[in-house]
Amino acid sequence: MDSLAHDPVTPADTWVFSPHIPLSLYIHYPWCVQKCPYCDFNSHQAKVDLAEQEHLYLDAVIAQLTASLPLIWGRPIQSIFFGGGTPSLMSAAGFSHLMTQVRQLLPLAAGCEITLEANPGTVDEAKFAAFYAAGVNRLSIGIQSFNPEHLQALGRIHDEQQAWSAIATAKAVGFERINLDLMYGLPNQTLAQALDDLAQALAADTGHLSHYQLTLEPNTPFYRQPPVLPDDDHCWEMQEACQSRLAAAGYQHYEVSAYAKAQQACQHNLNYWQFGDYLGLGAGAHGKLTFVNEQSIWRSQMPSSPGSYIREVNQAMQQGLAVQNPKQLGRWWQVEPDERLFEFMLNGLRLQQGFDVSLISERTGLVADHWEAQLNELAQQGWLTLSPADAAITARRLNLTEQGHRYLNSLLAQWV
Repeated sequence: MDSLAHDPVTPADTWVFSPHIPLSLYIHYPWCVQKCPYCDFNSHQAKVDLAEQEHLYLDAVIAQLTASLPLIWGRPIQSIFFGGGTPSLMSAAGFSHLMTQVRQLLPLAAGCEITLEANPGTVDEAKFAAFYAAGVNRLSIGIQSFNPEHLQALGRIHDEQQAWSAIATAKAVGFERINLDLMYGLPNQTLAQALDDLAQALAADTGHLSHYQLTLEPNTPFYRQPPVLPDDDHCWEMQEACQSRLAAAGYQHYEVSAYAKAQQACQHNLNYWQFGDYLGLGAGAHGKLTFVNEQSIWRSQMPSSPGSYIREVNQAMQQGLAVQNPKQLGRWWQVEPDERLFEFMLNGLRLQQGFDVSLISERTGLVADHWEAQLNELAQQGWLTLSPADAAITARRLNLTEQGHRYLNSLLAQWV
């Protein structure tokens, strides 16, 4: 498929941003008990003095939030996500203090979804109860597999019994919104084993499953010394069989690797896929903010090392730099108008149920003249549908065809 030409975008014709772009908050907790061999996230093995380091770190996160307030004045927070690393390693007292500061500094929308990632090997009833009392209303538990051999191969610190205990404890404490992370395509895994893992996850009866294939990411031990993984044909067979089982169990496939029962979709991740805004706090955290009055979109990234992050935040606060300009913290760069459509599609096309075409202009600021012809041509080529056909382009809904879903990377290349 040849790339489709499109005219360069000039700032003068981009004044169509929605004034109501949703805003989320991402907070990164960078430590784990040990680093898994497949993980390329910004995580660091915890040291014996974690309590003192955590105290300094959370103070820096609160300082960064305080300094960032001028960037987001008056905007309610729709969702909060604590990712890592292993946020469930956080002390109950530290987490409670952090949430108190967040509530004092920011307006939280009614029903704000607050998610915390948890490792089954790092939690107990008291800690789950403390997280729940502090406001967490959604847990994401990193199960990955219920098979002892596969858990060992993945370097997980928990066993099958701890996985079940974490799920049962979360429910007993009161959590009604629970996600389970589950992988397939594991070292030497068979189709029967992948289906057995899924069957156990379904038996846990949580409202959300993240089901995704193990991939070998650069700069990981698995990449340097690859284990024996199922080939592409076997992984495709696992994916199709598991998708069929999930559909039969009442889970809607709403994003590439996300499945949810009614009213259980992750609102925080939906905001990512719909090109909403999010403020990223903590070591290595990414952010994206739209400044409607300036007709601009900016991305940010904080230093990856916890120590470097703490030092940079403290130095900026002591020198008054963050007060003068919050963009002094971390690295900031503008998403140029010519890049916005690709970034929107990179996210939006992950949504299995499509999206309203009007969202393109509302979230990118680009008027329809810049993308309508391209969408129509892709529809004619069978990659997507735009319906209803007799409506104005901004009143239609975009859905990928089977061809578009299967060859998503080739489709995305059209907007590079």
